[in-house]
Amino acid sequence: MVERQFGKKIKRIRCDNGGEFTSNQMRNFYSDQGIALETTCPHTPQQNGVVERKHRHLLEVARAIRFEANLPIKFWGECVLTATYIINRVPSKVLNNKTPYEVLLGKIPSYDHMKVFGCLAYYWNNDTKGDKFEPRGKRGVFLGYPHGTKGYKVYDIEQKKMIISRHVQFVEESFPFRDDNLNKEGKAPACEDNTDEEWMKGGDATHMHANIRSNNLDPGPQENESIHDEEDESPGSAGDHNLEQNETHEVLDDPSESHTPLIHKRTRFQPQHLKDYAVKLPPSIDHANPIHEQSTSTVHPLAHYISYNNFSTNHKAFLAAIDSHDEPKSFKEASQDDRWKDAMQKEIKALEQNGTWTLEELPNGKKAIDSKWVYKIKHKPNGEVERYKARLVAKGFTQLEGVDYHDTFAPVAKLVTMRALLSVAVKRGWHIHQLDVNNAFLHGDLEEEVYMKVPQGFSQEKETRVCRLRKSIYGLKQASRNWYHKFTSCLMNLGFKQSVADPSLFIHKTGKTYVAALIYVDDVIVVGNDMNKMQATKIELHDQFTIKDLGSLKYFLGIEVARTKEGIVLSQRKYTLDILRDMGLEGCRPSTFPMEQGLKLDKCENEQRVDAAQYRRLVGRLLYLQATRPDITYSVNVLSQFVADPREPHLEAAIRVVRYLKTTLGQGIMLPKEGGTQLVAYCDSDWMGCPLTRRSRTGYLLVLGGAPVSWKSKKQSVVSRSSAEAEYRAMAATVSEILWFRWLLTELDAPQENSTTLFCDNEAARHIANNPVFHERTKHVEMDCHFVREQVESKEILPACIKSQLQVADLLTKPLGGPQLQSLTVKLGITNLHAPT
Repeated sequence: MVERQFGKKIKRIRCDNGGEFTSNQMRNFYSDQGIALETTCPHTPQQNGVVERKHRHLLEVARAIRFEANLPIKFWGECVLTATYIINRVPSKVLNNKTPYEVLLGKIPSYDHMKVFGCLAYYWNNDTKGDKFEPRGKRGVFLGYPHGTKGYKVYDIEQKKMIISRHVQFVEESFPFRDDNLNKEGKAPACEDNTDEEWMKGGDATHMHANIRSNNLDPGPQENESIHDEEDESPGSAGDHNLEQNETHEVLDDPSESHTPLIHKRTRFQPQHLKDYAVKLPPSIDHANPIHEQSTSTVHPLAHYISYNNFSTNHKAFLAAIDSHDEPKSFKEASQDDRWKDAMQKEIKALEQNGTWTLEELPNGKKAIDSKWVYKIKHKPNGEVERYKARLVAKGFTQLEGVDYHDTFAPVAKLVTMRALLSVAVKRGWHIHQLDVNNAFLHGDLEEEVYMKVPQGFSQEKETRVCRLRKSIYGLKQASRNWYHKFTSCLMNLGFKQSVADPSLFIHKTGKTYVAALIYVDDVIVVGNDMNKMQATKIELHDQFTIKDLGSLKYFLGIEVARTKEGIVLSQRKYTLDILRDMGLEGCRPSTFPMEQGLKLDKCENEQRVDAAQYRRLVGRLLYLQATRPDITYSVNVLSQFVADPREPHLEAAIRVVRYLKTTLGQGIMLPKEGGTQLVAYCDSDWMGCPLTRRSRTGYLLVLGGAPVSWKSKKQSVVSRSSAEAEYRAMAATVSEILWFRWLLTELDAPQENSTTLFCDNEAARHIANNPVFHERTKHVEMDCHFVREQVESKEILPACIKSQLQVADLLTKPLGGPQLQSLTVKLGITNLHAPT
């Protein structure tokens, strides 16, 4: 284009080391054309200052015109192109007050066609279909000048498409996307389309530049390409700039002021004065009073989906506390705060007093592993900060098996056991407390010879010695095992017996006194009907390990526990909010169900790959979110099949789950006081549901006295040749879980006196379980058949029929629409205390 349009020859190309400029194909092109390639030194953008400054200039103008018109972020491309168009027609000092357009083309640009970007525009409607009463002008938003065409780009706000037209009337003082045009509900006009808004948020200038190149948006030099002048704008790097862009329950002993949904002008309110003090919510939790860009550009603010009106003052204070404090992500960040410096000093002192290591020279042939600091704020039950905890963690992933570790396995409590224990405790009116063990892993003895580098921030200038570990610390592969043996031995010496159903559950029962302890590494839940025995146990454990008594259970492994008059609710509100923030989807358009109905994901080998690390991190977090969310179990199970090689459709489906989470931020499971302790089970199957292997999917759900306590969605191990076989295999898997759960309930002092009803919506599967005549016709499933029939004959299981539309296990085997999903969650007793009224 330079040669054709301006009669000039390109002699050299100056650029950074981007692969799009320096690939072998491009180098061959330079060589063939006789062009010299000049690149900057790595990580030295100042050597390419002309381009960097112009990039910055473009972004500043693009942001300014976008903010002035309050355009959604999805129109960032039009903002950049229009900014370029404007800059090329603005005089520059370094060009002797001439415009880049004039210097390049030799003529003065005209300005009479230029209009206010983002203003209201009416374009001529030629699609009237002969109707004389159709409007001749249609409403739109002016979004720039098309390259190579004498006209205007107008976004039709009704049809949501871009129009190019010469016949346009402008209303330059009116901006359709401005806040003063919001409707009475505080939402943008119905014409606004934000489908892609969440995909564009958070991209920095470098990403924008890459997107412009990759999407071929460069319009050419005459109209929409910025022409570089050597010294305009102050030095700076473009990388420094970012695009801006049910039933009500009263909760007992719970924080902060109520959250009023956003209204017309989105004004901020002073915090209400509560009973004994005022709680001011931090921005991370104060969704009702959004600030900065959320207050002006977010069409779907969090305040529409989360509220704290149902909570008591104390619990509001607690929720505000766990949300309000930011924990350092690195040693450099923590070392600038005296509180964290003091916490690190205390940790090192505790390690030395415990005889955790000795300083020695590193023997020949040995390798010292590294360590890192992890920071955590501990809270009291009333929400106050108890202490700033700095924990030294060994980078155990560098250990070698057989050299510095051998056995690593250590059991931790199953989450299903935790739900069962809490459910029984609530129904029996037992006390539920939580303990935390200080420096738990330091109590484990270390048998192997392990060396570690001196912790960061505590190494002397000429220190050559390393730490030989004498006791376990966090991060070592064998640390969990050593700690588990030490702690469980202590409990058994105190008269507790280890559960057979779950080795992390310990029970003390004498007469009418019942106390149980559930261990998850260094976090312990203690429940019981005798407070004196529980206190005595705490004292004896404290003498051995230095225990922190955290009082009534409120926050355990990221699970928030809220008490109501009806029972307790387990939810992962903060954990869900963290997922939204990490993905940059706080302002995303919500969804009423987690996966599109009828969607069958396969490997999608022809689709573009996505960032595998990001996808795995998201799926991993969603997997843990299933602890209180059976409604996303099916979707997450499907998504987890593609972590090895994720493609765009897989990421889009994962984003859909996150968008669903936004509408149900505080949703969790209710463990009611009423309802007894009778166990009921549901099982279902999706025959040949996997498009890759044609295997069927098993889904089951166990309900204890109205509380969902165990659920699973999993592909079957073999291909079923009929829907009856698939349903029967699902029934067999459910029976196995029922037997284990009945065993656990017996140890929890809630034995099942009657048969457990198993609801299945497949008549053939029920007949196979009940009728020996069907046995000869199912030889290929004979093992499962014998297993289920034995349990039916022994009265452990009672198969029962249920209508398909009432089968709650459906949500574990297939994607459901919003109404059906909501109906089943209500049937399960799943509740959302944070739902706005």
